[in-house]
Formats: sequence, C-alpha cells, structure tokens
Amino acid sequence: MNRLARPSLLWKIGLSTSIAITLLLAIAGYFVQERTRTQLAENLETQLRGNFKAYESLWSARADWLRSLSQVLSGMSDVRAAFQTNDKATIRDAAGEIWKRVSRSSAIFLVTDPHGEVIASLGGQFASRRRLDVVRDALPHFPEQSAGFALQDDGLYEFVVTPVYVQVQTGPELLNVLVTGFPVDQDVAADLRERTGGSDFVFLAMGRAVSSTLKPEETARLAREYRRGTGLQRIRLSGREFAVLGTPLHDISGAPAGDLLIVHNFDAITRDLNSLQNQLVVIWAAAVIAGLALSLYLAGRILKPIGQLDRAATLIGRQQYDTRVPDSGNDELGRLARTFNDMCLSIQSARDELIRQERIATIGRLSSSIVHDLRNPLASIYGGAEMMMDGDLSQGQLQRLAGNIYRSSRVIKDMLQQLVDVSRGRMQAPECCNLAEVVGAAVDSQIAAAETQGVDIQCSVDASIEIPLEPGRMERVFVNLIANAVEAMPEGGEIRISAERGESTVEVRVDDTGPGIPTPVRERLFQPFVTSGKNGLGLGLALSRQTVLDHGGDLWIADDAGPGAHFRLRLPG
Repeated sequence: MNRLARPSLLWKIGLSTSIAITLLLAIAGYFVQERTRTQLAENLETQLRGNFKAYESLWSARADWLRSLSQVLSGMSDVRAAFQTNDKATIRDAAGEIWKRVSRSSAIFLVTDPHGEVIASLGGQFASRRRLDVVRDALPHFPEQSAGFALQDDGLYEFVVTPVYVQVQTGPELLNVLVTGFPVDQDVAADLRERTGGSDFVFLAMGRAVSSTLKPEETARLAREYRRGTGLQRIRLSGREFAVLGTPLHDISGAPAGDLLIVHNFDAITRDLNSLQNQLVVIWAAAVIAGLALSLYLAGRILKPIGQLDRAATLIGRQQYDTRVPDSGNDELGRLARTFNDMCLSIQSARDELIRQERIATIGRLSSSIVHDLRNPLASIYGGAEMMMDGDLSQGQLQRLAGNIYRSSRVIKDMLQQLVDVSRGRMQAPECCNLAEVVGAAVDSQIAAAETQGVDIQCSVDASIEIPLEPGRMERVFVNLIANAVEAMPEGGEIRISAERGESTVEVRVDDTGPGIPTPVRERLFQPFVTSGKNGLGLGLALSRQTVLDHGGDLWIADDAGPGAHFRLRLPG
C-alpha cells in the first residue's frame, strides 16, 4: 500500500514515458488516419477525373464523326442541288437517301432553313419542331461548324451545326443548315459505366436528371443535393456515402446546359480506413508496451547510480562514513558519484578531526575539573599533616588523621589515573553503582570540614537504588555540592540529601539551610567563572553540570520555598 501511495522514481519515469508515448502515438495515429483519408479521397477524385477521360473520348469520337459527316454532306453536289430547289420534299428525299447509307441507329439528322425551321428530320426519335434554338445559337459562329449540348423536347442532346453555303454573284449565301447529333439517354450512361469499370453516371439538365445508372430515388436525391462548382462532394444515398464529382456540359454559346456527374461509393475507402485503424491500434498497443518496457529498462540503467547513492546516503546516516559509491563515468552521474565520495571523505576526515578535538576538549574539561577538585583532598592532606606536626595528638586522633590523608591521596590517585586514561583514549565506561555508596563516599570526605563549621549532614538515600555511573566523577559532583553548602554556612546549618526513583529516572535532592543563591547569579550559576562570593574560581558547578549531562541527566537549582539553596539532579535509571 505504501509503494502504491509513494511510487518509486523508476515507476514515475516509466509511467510518464508511457503516457507521453501514448499521447504522441494517438496524435500521430490521428494525423496518419486523417492524412490517409485525405489521400484516399484525393486518389478517388483522381480516379473520377480519369473516368471523365472515358466520357471525353466517347464524346470526342461521336463529335468528330458528326463533324465529318456534316462536312461531307454539306459538300455533296446532289445535296447542294436539292437544297437550291428550296422544295422541302426534294430536300427530304435527297437527305433521306444519303442518310440511309451513313446513319447510325441512335444518331439524328435535321435540315433547317437559316432561321432554324426544320425542313427534314431523319434518324433517332427526335420530334420535329418548327424552329431549333440551337441554330439560332450557332448563327454567330457561321460559316464555322459549332458543337454543344442543348435541351430539346425534354431531352438532352449533343448537336453539331454545319451551315451549307452556295456561291452567288454577291458572295457566299447561306442555303440551309445541317444539324446532326446524339441523344444523351440511358444507353449513353450505361456505356460510360461499362467503360469506367463500375462508376455510375448521371446527366442533369435544368436541375433534373435526364439519364442515370442509379436507382430513380437515388437519382432524384442526388439531383436535389448536388451543388455545381464545389469539387468532390460526399452525399449519402440509400444509407451509404458516395463521392460525387461533376463537370458542366456547355451549349454552343459556351453557357452551361447541364452537368455530368460521376458517382462512386466510399465502400473501398471505408474498408481501407477500418483496416488502417485496426492496424494503428495494434501498432499503438505494441509501441506502448515496447516503449514502456524500453523506458523501464533504460531508466533502470540510468537510475542505478542514483540507487547506489541512495543506499550509500542511508549508510552515511548510520555513521558508516567509509562508504563509497562506484565511479560510473564522466557524465553528470559520474561527477555526482565522485563528489559524493569526496563528501564522504571530507565527512570522515572532519569526524576524525572532531573526535580528536573532542578528546582534547574532554582532556581539558577533565583537567579543569581535576584541578578544581584537587583542592579538597590536598587541603585535607595538608591540614592533617599540619596537625600531626604541630600538635600532641592521641593515638585515636592520629589514626583518624592518617585515614583522612589516605582517602584523600587515593582520590588524587584516581583523578590522575582518569586523566591519563582519557589522554590515551581509554574512556571509563559507566558501571552499575549503588547511589547510596557514591553519595556516602562524598559525605565522608566532607564530614570533617562540616563538623568544623558546625554543619550537620543528613543523608537518606535508598540503598536499593542502583544506576549506571562513573563513580569517581559523580562522587566529585556531590563533593562539590556539599563543599559549597558547607562553605556557605560558616556559622553552622544543615544539609539534607535524598533520592526518589521515578519511572525511568532517579531524582536526587541536595538542600541546605544557608543564605541561598542571590537572584542576579541564579541565571548564570552553571556558567564557568561565576561565583556568589565564596572562595574559588567558579568552575565547580559548571563542571558538575557537564558531568551530569555526560551521564544523560541534568543539574539545576530549584525554586523551592524556604531558606537555603535547593539543587536537583536527574539521572537515567
């Protein structure tokens, strides 16, 4: 649960990389799909425009045949002779005789006067009219032939208009006009479909379909929705989507007479897009999995030195300062590893130097303490020796003085041995001591001075209290406190020493009935060289508190009610 709440750096890199790969592939897939869709649409448009070539080829062949036929007919002498009679029956007979030899089944052949009135109508299913508008439209182009589409008798036709001239005294004179053409019908649309391999064709004129290869309902919908001049269009017919490309059909004057539409369904494009989409999904999934695996592998290799640094930093936190990490090269991580190793070396050197300085400081503090504490045993030895030399003492007094001198000399010997041990790096480890015995030894060393001052020392420490102590150092702490209290009461008084065990500590009380500690001195009492007017350097309490702190406890002065000084010691126990 904790791993999930706080994922490792490796998984963070892998997750962010996989998300980035997923997004990039999704974006790339989208653009590829859209580009493919556009490309397929462009290919389809190119294909449809290619299909127009089949239409142009068919229409060009028909138009060339009509042009050639009309040109030949207009130049025949018997046709000209018939036209010059201006007799409609003669013109129809002559034209009909020739048409039988050259006509095609679907082609039409008309002979009109210069105003477009029909004289003869031959071939096809073209109904006769009194006047043809196509002749009027072609008149500005005479004597050249003209060709174009026209809507005639509710049908769409392609016409070729050929004028027939005769030479008179005033110049060429227009006799008649030959109009040949083909109807745009279902046969034409089916022929185009066959030639283009399946594309559907729709011919429009005046907004309605005149021929189509589509179903009637599809043709009607297409005629309604088609918009001229908009390029490739997509129109839904019978639930399917179709591509529609149109081209205008021009009349003889060049104006639009209708439209030819090529219709092709999008089924092939849809299949291609679906196949592409499926392939993209497979490629996307494979790329994401491969990218995630590769990113985890590469990130693992990149983060390996960082993991080594992390483990090394943990060991450094456990004070294993000789820890080093492998030098991984000249890149940023390699430089970081070398910097880390240099840092570890600096920390190790600084730690060794700190230990050396601390040892020197310890020796200095101990020396100061010993120098301070030597006063009492030396004073005892000096005083006892002076009494032995100056006075006539009894055997009992001599033994008592000898005992005091012996104990004082032992205290001096222990102090000097402790100083030698510390200077050689042999620190005395705490040992389990009876607190009552340590306090009692301090009281015994000061009992003579106390009796001289008239001071009564009351010690009530439970003999069952045993705690880890350095007995020599702690004895000197109690000696300092007792000696200060005795010195502060030259006219006599009382010193009370007691102890109370708590859950994990022991609190020792040292109370006297002297004048107490002046208020200006109380806040600085445990600082070096601070004294309240008694003899000495003011180091005793400072050194005593440092000794208690070294034991994991503390020494302070309490604000208890009543006269005198009230010291408290807390020691772990």
